Amino acid sequence: MTDTEAIRTDPLVQCSLTELRRRTSTKWRTHPADVLPLWVAEMDVPLAEPIAQALREAVDLGDTGYAEGPGPYAAALDGFAAKRWGWRVPADRIRLVPDVMQGAAELLRLVTRPGDAVVLSPPVYTPFFQTVARLGRRLVEAPLGADGRLDLDVLDAAFRTAVTGGGRAAYLLSSPHNPTGTVHTADELAAVARLAETHGVRVIADEIHAPLVPAGATFTPYLTVPGAERGYALFSASKAWNLAGLKAAVAVAGEAAADDLARMPAEVQNGASHFGVLAHVAALRDGGAWLDSLLDGLAANRTLLADLLAERLPDVRWREPEGTFLAWLDCAALGLGDDPAAAFLGRGRVAVVPGHVFGSSGAGHVRLNFGTTPEILSEAVTRLAATRS
Repeated sequence: MTDTEAIRTDPLVQCSLTELRRRTSTKWRTHPADVLPLWVAEMDVPLAEPIAQALREAVDLGDTGYAEGPGPYAAALDGFAAKRWGWRVPADRIRLVPDVMQGAAELLRLVTRPGDAVVLSPPVYTPFFQTVARLGRRLVEAPLGADGRLDLDVLDAAFRTAVTGGGRAAYLLSSPHNPTGTVHTADELAAVARLAETHGVRVIADEIHAPLVPAGATFTPYLTVPGAERGYALFSASKAWNLAGLKAAVAVAGEAAADDLARMPAEVQNGASHFGVLAHVAALRDGGAWLDSLLDGLAANRTLLADLLAERLPDVRWREPEGTFLAWLDCAALGLGDDPAAAFLGRGRVAVVPGHVFGSSGAGHVRLNFGTTPEILSEAVTRLAATRS
């Protein structure tokens, strides 16, 4: 593909700001029109044509009933995962769920009881904390290391604490990690599995960002590493193909966890949208070329963001993310206090997510979504730089 062809097919250069402001999703309607929204994890891309076609056909047929069940999703995911990661998804160990976080909650209900411990590795996706609290589980933290990676010694100690007293325990793992963009290696995940087996902790891996790992890093499905047989994985096409409004996801059990998954109430799958399943199946089955173009665009934006920060905000510390379309920025040196996002919004008119909502280690940080047009990204960093003046 030539450079011109790559630019033409890049989904991240196809929407103007005027067009984007016509959208009615939470990203574009939460803040006033003068704010550039780089906060919630929605991308500024058009819908991939195979997905649009599948939805048009359903509308034309009046095919607006209940979702069929996990079969079509399982088959599409199996084909995608085999091609991308060499993983054959077991059709007999998969359940349809409304979305990844509702799936996580249902799995936690299966393997823990109120008062039991759930281990998290902050800074981590805010709904993890909310789900643990809502279910009446006890939070145990195993923070990432200073290098942004899993700290296995800290995790070992957290697992030991989690099962003290004889209770059950689970580890809710973000893989790839949100908000840092860290892509856990096969060796790291195998070490997690060994620790989990040693301490009797059940691992639930949120793999929603799995397709968003470009060349230079390798995504490893948790259930493919040795010792993960009692674990679970949660997957959805929603992040990679921008389908948050089309609800669907799947929970996959390791070989020794199938009996627990079979206890998931049958009505859980009824929360998944039929249109969601149709869209996700089309994405996984026919959206590979679109995804590859997106990954090229995200790589270009990642480089652009690095250049912009070096030029206009050199005091911001960060590591270029190995995956996702999210950047975790340490803004402590800017003198904007523990919540720089408030200043960026109030003075710079750029919405980013405040770091403290990802755990106490997030103070002074923000999460920025660079899944947008290069023009919006450039203007946003210009505004952020002006905020400290």
